[in-house]
Amino acid sequence: MLRLVLPKGSLEKATMELFDAADLSVRRSSSVQYSASINDPRVDEVRILRPQEIPVYVAEGLFDIGITGRDWVEETSSDVMSLGELKYSKATSDPVRLVVAVPNDSPIRSVEDLSDGVRVSSEYPELTKRFFAERGITADVRLSYGATEAKVPDIVDVAVDLTETGRALRAAGLRIVDTIITSYTEVVANRQSYDDPEKQHAMNQLMILLQGALEARTQVLVKLNVSDGVSLDKVIGLLPSMKAPTVNELHGGAGFAVETVVPKAQINILIPDLKDAGASDIIELPLAKIVH
Repeated sequence: MLRLVLPKGSLEKATMELFDAADLSVRRSSSVQYSASINDPRVDEVRILRPQEIPVYVAEGLFDIGITGRDWVEETSSDVMSLGELKYSKATSDPVRLVVAVPNDSPIRSVEDLSDGVRVSSEYPELTKRFFAERGITADVRLSYGATEAKVPDIVDVAVDLTETGRALRAAGLRIVDTIITSYTEVVANRQSYDDPEKQHAMNQLMILLQGALEARTQVLVKLNVSDGVSLDKVIGLLPSMKAPTVNELHGGAGFAVETVVPKAQINILIPDLKDAGASDIIELPLAKIVH
């Protein structure tokens, strides 16, 4: 039913891993194959293309739905419907930022300190031009085909570059003075396709699977036993939960079984505290999906 386009390049590995986790595994004959398939009745066609192109192709109706970055939607001024963010980037779950960077020893402290005629290198020329124009600065924006940070200060004065951790900019001796846009990976749809009730329903079902798989990465299921009501109260007082912990009495009045979903980031502190509060037989289990 749906023609789907997925990103090639920096987002490719993370996207394929997410689709695997969502039970929407992408099948192709090799990693360089641009055509693929998903064994799902809602997906008719899968292509893998550069994220820069995806918003344009989706807006034009060549595909019903695509995954790209908000940065490329804005750069191309593509008229697409956003189905929601997917909180992952190339290496982390953090967003990426398109930033303005200058050499560490530069007297420039903010964009407003830049003068007309400033030379700027960027892989996002349209976003960059709009950014400087909105601040009343006439900038000489030059399209970069990569390694943007390496062009400062010998070729240009300023780099406008995408960063997830800031590590490459720091290694190049640059510091950030402003952020143009913060961008998550995003699912976008063709507006006419979204107006089709059947396609819209299929899109929303795919989003349930993808977002459920993403949320499950941040949570774990904890199961434990306690021997008496006093320990139970202590344990319940420690447990963060999505709603409320499930508590069942053990056979023969031998105590209580407790289970709940908790943030994975807290589990290293939580398990020892639960043990101290009287919990035993503590089990931590990974989750595949969480659907609210």
